Amino acid sequence: MGGGAAGFFSAIATKEANRHAHVILIEASQQVLAKVRVSGGGRCNVTHACFDPAILVQNYPRGGKALRGAFSRFQTKDTITWFAMHGVPLKTEADGRMFPITNTSETIVNCLLNTASETGVEIRTSAPVVGVKRLQGDWGLGTGDWGLGETTSQENLPLKARKIEKFEIIFKSGEIILSDRLLLATGSNPVGYKIAKEFGHKVEVPVPSLFTFNIGDEQLRSLAGISVESVRLRLLSGGKSQLEQTGPLLITHWGLSGPAVLKLSAWGARVLRESHYQATLMINWLPDFQQDEVRQKILAVKNEWGKKAIALHRGVDLPHRLWQYIIARSDITTEQRWAEITNKQLNKLVQELTQGEYLINGKGVFKDEFVTCGGVNLKEVNFKTMESQIVPGLYFAGEILDIDGVTGGFNFQSAWTTGYLAGLAMASND
Repeated sequence: MGGGAAGFFSAIATKEANRHAHVILIEASQQVLAKVRVSGGGRCNVTHACFDPAILVQNYPRGGKALRGAFSRFQTKDTITWFAMHGVPLKTEADGRMFPITNTSETIVNCLLNTASETGVEIRTSAPVVGVKRLQGDWGLGTGDWGLGETTSQENLPLKARKIEKFEIIFKSGEIILSDRLLLATGSNPVGYKIAKEFGHKVEVPVPSLFTFNIGDEQLRSLAGISVESVRLRLLSGGKSQLEQTGPLLITHWGLSGPAVLKLSAWGARVLRESHYQATLMINWLPDFQQDEVRQKILAVKNEWGKKAIALHRGVDLPHRLWQYIIARSDITTEQRWAEITNKQLNKLVQELTQGEYLINGKGVFKDEFVTCGGVNLKEVNFKTMESQIVPGLYFAGEILDIDGVTGGFNFQSAWTTGYLAGLAMASND
């Protein structure tokens, strides 16, 4: 169930490992692989060039520990090899993100669609499921053929297979099919969570991850389009520093975005949800320097450029308009010269450069990603096979699990890995 990245990868892995398996991929909507199509601005950020599982897992605010073993079985290099073997070589960009060399997500979509078709995966779209039941019966003792087209003799089955549990999948159309094994790869769709709960699984409350910050400061938002290569962000809650991220920052017409913000939103997803997305953000615009070093730089500029206007001679490596905004926050006028700056103003300027405080008053969206924090409790899943620890024959892959990564291809990598491992396990005759 689920026609996204994890569902397709698992269905293909099942068929490639067991050509005799009858694999049906079910998608509720008309279109499969919707998130793959829009990922990376339509280029599809397939994975990230990180090849050490111990380092790779550090990019997952939730699920890293559980993925450690899974990545030792199928990780980035395996993803690269798989797509190359299926006719899609990948390229690595400067920041480590990996894309198809064609620079279009349609390449990935077509690869998955064509491979599924070639291996014999049956794809059903516009097929919403309204319920799943678990049945137990005795083959050959009047229970019929389970809807699979033939009746199997009890004598032809090994002893352990004579009593067997199957899944009854009920479609909105009224159709019912029976299956030996069932994979839930429904992402953050409530239907998947509902089915998991009905089978006894605990579902951690889903909340948004990977989002931008709304900042009410009109003067800051007037700088929309300005980016800074590296800042250090700290999220404050209850007056205490909770989380920290360093990286590029982009000022937007609604507030702040960029990799540093998106990573901080992922790690702080639950804290921010609990505070109703009202929090204090501390920005260090010069993260490569200690506060005392910044003070010395400012004093050196004051001594050297005493007669120059502060607004025109900034002395630090920041965009000009951003510098003017910061000195205004420091109660320094555009006409003031460096020689005229008071100790109070200098202290305020150093404070604004290294520990400026901004009020977050809501969350925006990150259009390239739709990631959810929360899902099926990981302790209830065997990460060697992705099989439920509660219900034999039930498997999970992708975002339905309580796993989410930061931006950069990490969410797709967890989908490929969990989907592949689930597919291999489902293909087994054991």
